[in-house]
Amino acid sequence: MIFGSPLPKDEANQWRHQLNQFVKENERDLAALAWGLLQEWGNSQEALGIDLNPKPHFVCCTRESLEELNQKLESKIQEVLGILDKYNRDEEVAIVGIGKGQIKLIYFKPDPTPPLCFEAVETDLDSLIQKLEKRMEEMISYPV
Repeated sequence: MIFGSPLPKDEANQWRHQLNQFVKENERDLAALAWGLLQEWGNSQEALGIDLNPKPHFVCCTRESLEELNQKLESKIQEVLGILDKYNRDEEVAIVGIGKGQIKLIYFKPDPTPPLCFEAVETDLDSLIQKLEKRMEEMISYPV
């Protein structure tokens, strides 16, 4: 990979570029959602995911499902699991993007922090999910 060069315009990579753009434009709302869901889930090891098929929507990725996927892929996503285990949820956001036969780790440090983003959002989690999923549908075209 050559850093600084644009992503190829093929369908296999287009969703990644569109997902990056969606995250950039919705960073604070995503941080608020991630924090709110983590509070709802408690001390579990679940991770927030974005499944693009059949249309973009949020999912809960259990630790067991991610470990099973890692085993099937001969430990090729071990680094992703390591980041999900060690990132600082009070300061950072980690989301698993799921495409057909591909995953993408979304990892960023919002300003302000996720707890402050959550405090600033003036809606409940269900409404925030609906708003973000609608935006994803508008921004991300994923080949079926």
